[in-house]
Amino acid sequence: MQTSRPDLFSPRLPLLRREMFQRVGAGLGSLALTALLQQEAQAKPTAESLQQIAPRAKNVIFLHMVGAPSHLDLYDNKPRLKELTGELVPDHLWEGLRLAFIRDQPKLLGSKYEFKKHGNSGVELSELLPHLASVADELCVIKSLHTEHFNHAPAQLFFQTGFPRFGRPSLGSWVNYGIGSENEDLPGFVVLITGNVAGAGNSLWGSGFLPSRFQGIEFRTQGDPVLFLSNPEGVTPVDRKRMIDTINHLNQIQLADVGDPEIATRIAQYELAFRMQSAVPDLMEIDGETKETHEAYGTEPGKTSFANNCLLARRLVERGVRFVQLYDQGWDHHNNVFSNVKKKAEEVDRPIAALIADLKQRGLLDETLVVWGAEFGRTPMLQGNADEGVPANAGRDHHKDAYTVWMAGGGVKRGFTYGKTDEIGFHVVENPMHVNDFHATLLHLLGVNHEALTFKFQGREFRLTDVAGNVAHDIIA
Repeated sequence: MQTSRPDLFSPRLPLLRREMFQRVGAGLGSLALTALLQQEAQAKPTAESLQQIAPRAKNVIFLHMVGAPSHLDLYDNKPRLKELTGELVPDHLWEGLRLAFIRDQPKLLGSKYEFKKHGNSGVELSELLPHLASVADELCVIKSLHTEHFNHAPAQLFFQTGFPRFGRPSLGSWVNYGIGSENEDLPGFVVLITGNVAGAGNSLWGSGFLPSRFQGIEFRTQGDPVLFLSNPEGVTPVDRKRMIDTINHLNQIQLADVGDPEIATRIAQYELAFRMQSAVPDLMEIDGETKETHEAYGTEPGKTSFANNCLLARRLVERGVRFVQLYDQGWDHHNNVFSNVKKKAEEVDRPIAALIADLKQRGLLDETLVVWGAEFGRTPMLQGNADEGVPANAGRDHHKDAYTVWMAGGGVKRGFTYGKTDEIGFHVVENPMHVNDFHATLLHLLGVNHEALTFKFQGREFRLTDVAGNVAHDIIA
């Protein structure tokens, strides 16, 4: 007598081995995901170890001027250099000096622009920055930064990752990894770009050996704010959610099988992307800002501009995004430095000043650290044919040994100038600050001990500041 096959869904009958794994695969995936997330949480430094000091800032808006502005024409006034314009750089400075492009002993080149002291603090700024002058009392100007690299890509990487070669996590990724975001519907680290991408590329906001969910996410002001964020034609939000649930179900099965933490990242990123479909369009819609706000920033809704990105930066930190990075390209002035730096200053001066004033008016400046800087500075010598005096199209080469950055808000002293260069702006002579010190200080302002923010990779603990870095306590309020 032939018997029928048992009902495999009857709770009273044993399951075949293959069928059992088919049924519990998703459950095993969930268990594996939970286990990996617990391992990651255990591997991360604890809040107690990181935040041994009270945070002065909650968020960072980092303005990176790609190509390196001439600080000597914007921030560091050198009357003596003006007097010496056209004379050869002294032999003792030229001997053994390596520059990116200058090969023959060059002539000195002072600025053609006037400098004035502003505000109650007397912070000195070039005439090219009239709007920034209106918020001079909010600035902490650091005139003594120095780096180790004089070519763009290595110096950009060093400025943003603390290492001159590819493969290390960026500053924003370290912050995102260490203290995370306050908004689960938006990334903890957002990048906005005007002009071409910097020479070092997207490694400047990459996560390196950290889990990739801590990398910066580039937002765009035209088209999809984030690539592939919107649904294709004919796909509804319900359809999209069903697809994500199905994909993540399959990812959980794969996670249970191979245990790759990047699969856990993929699951989390799919979920974040779905939530961003609602949060990002509203964020990027700046039409609703007041007429006064648009006039202050110089913004034009629907266009790509540095001004629009400054306004978006304020909207991002308002919504709890931890680290906002703005890149503005076009500051590499090897020729026509005076006309080119004037043009670029006109583009950024107004929106940066508006950003600082807007944050202050909204009560956000005390908790938001605004940083302005670049990968290095420019030489006090001219680049170009100087056989007959100073050419009209004179430029400046790269200079790594002394340049200017500034901070505002977020716990730094207001209306304060730190560090000093020599009479021609060649070397630091007071309160030198290395890029490692700059990073250590920035993390300190966020309440993070830079020596405790570590990640184990290839057998040893790594950190943003490597084995160096001292906090510049003198600039902290």
